[in-house]
This record gives sequence, C-alpha cells and structure tokens, in this order.
Amino acid sequence: MPETKPVAVITGASAGIGAALANVFADRGHALVLVARRAAQLKALADTIESRGHARPHVMALDLGQPGAAGRIEDELREHGLEPQFLVNNAGFGLMGLAASLDRAQQLAMIDLNVRVLTELSLRFAASLARHKGGILNVASVASFLPGPGMAVYHATKAYVLSFSEALHQELKSRGVRVTALCPGPVITEFRVQSHTFLAGKISRGVPRVVRDGYNGFMAGQRVVVPGFANHVLVAAAQMLPRRALFSLIAGSRRVDVQTKDNPR
Repeated sequence: MPETKPVAVITGASAGIGAALANVFADRGHALVLVARRAAQLKALADTIESRGHARPHVMALDLGQPGAAGRIEDELREHGLEPQFLVNNAGFGLMGLAASLDRAQQLAMIDLNVRVLTELSLRFAASLARHKGGILNVASVASFLPGPGMAVYHATKAYVLSFSEALHQELKSRGVRVTALCPGPVITEFRVQSHTFLAGKISRGVPRVVRDGYNGFMAGQRVVVPGFANHVLVAAAQMLPRRALFSLIAGSRRVDVQTKDNPR
C-alpha cells in the first residue's frame, strides 16, 4: 500500500475561527486540508499560509450540508495520497429567534451541519486518526452548557457536540486519539453577526486567543477547553444557578418572551 501523508483537515475554514485555526496549525508545522463552501476565501487563505513559508494547503470548496459530502472528502484525500491525522470540525451556523417561528428547513439544515456532518466525519476517520496518533477538535460553544430560548436549536446542537466529544474522548483515548471540545464564548467573527450569540458584548474574546487556547488544550489532550475567565465563570454559574433563573437571564439578553404561545399555524 502506498505511503500516505498525514494532514489536518479543517472544516468551515474560510473565515473566523476556522481560518484562525488553519493559521495556527500551519504555524505548528501541520500539512492542511481546508474545507468550506467559499472557494475564493479558501484560495486567499491558502495564499496567505503559503506566503509565510508553509506548505500550501489543499483546498476543497464543498458544501458539507449536501448528501455525500463526507464521502467526497475521503475520496479526494485518498486520490491525493492524504490521510487525516487531525480533524477539526468547525463548520456550523446558528439562527436567532423563536424556534416555532423560524424557518423549519433552515433549522433542520443547522442540525444536519452542526450534528450529523460532525458525527459522520468523526466516525469515518477514526481509524486514520488512530494510525497517526492524532485527534479530533470539535468546536462547540459555551452555549453547550446553557438552555437556549431564542436560539433553541443552536444550543441543542452544541450540547450534542459537547456530549459526543466527551464520550469519544473516553472511548478513543486507549487508541491514542485525543478528542477535545472547544467551547468559546462570543468571538468577533462573521458568525457572531449572523447568530447574535449570547451576551456577546459582555464576554466576547478575540479569535487569536481562543484558537491559541484551543490548539494548546487539544495537543495537551484536554477533554474540554473553555477559553477565558469570564466564560469559565459563566459555565460554572450555569451548573449552579436554578434553571428558571438561567432561562430568564438568557431570554432577557435576547429580548425573547419565553412564555410566547406556540404559533397556531
């Protein structure tokens, strides 16, 4: 069997946390495969990484929400003699509003990308990650720890990512595979603008510090990384405060009436 080259596969790499993680992995000497929908942004990122003296990343302009996307990634890696050593599941999105009022198809697409695709990629490449003693870095959120009125489906997907990652951390560590859930609070990215993340103005943290903490914690084999003191306090409060108080706090921050009746349509 021909020898394959180990790579770090990063999804959602065209901007924000994904692009920043790509730069960190490149700076640490990892060969990269960058996956996202926007070809122009991926090319620009690859140009930037190459201009700093690193190997040019392999880029894949691909909509992960489309059927068969994970299989296409695997096929293209095989075709180019590449094999995942590290997998960074960063692709995802969120929507703000009452779940019963938001577009149902968009919310189901959110579940598909945030949950199904992340799960499929993690399981599809587990054997490869074990061969190379690598790991999986799943980008979750402080929302993983909180109830989510006003962003119900998003919070639910991130709770899944945290739970799934923690279980895989335990299941795969005997095979030499590290699994880490990175749980940032709000960061200044395109995604923050799109999703109006919880208490963004109060606990936001710069992307460079988030990805630095995430990368270092991942390589150290940490199960969960929550960057920033304020976010640690928020997570601790979520575990101690009564759920009723949390609901009121979060709904108030989003100006959401959690007592709104179901839409009769």
